[in-house]
Amino acid sequence: MSITYTWDVKTVDVKEIDGNADTVFNVHYILTGTDENENSETAYGTIALDTYDLSDFTAFADLTASIVESWTEAALGEEEVQVLKDVIAFKIAEKISPTEQRKTIGE
Repeated sequence: MSITYTWDVKTVDVKEIDGNADTVFNVHYILTGTDENENSETAYGTIALDTYDLSDFTAFADLTASIVESWTEAALGEEEVQVLKDVIAFKIAEKISPTEQRKTIGE
């Protein structure tokens, strides 16, 4: 099964930090995995960014989804990003071939 993963990192929390207006300090992310048959699942959450060193500050007007995605992946770390992808892959596999069922006991 081949899964394509896409990030939605358009929603962020901002505040002024060290005189830098609209500094992004939280990212609300959605990671969606879609297989070749259009089965998809998502994982979502919020991650706090390290704003201690703003020497490479990027003004809000100059931000792109690609920049915020790289910050999000760095803040989560490789291991956590892989866990999110593994959970999504598992959920897609469960959609295709469920291993569990819910049944109602008759009276």
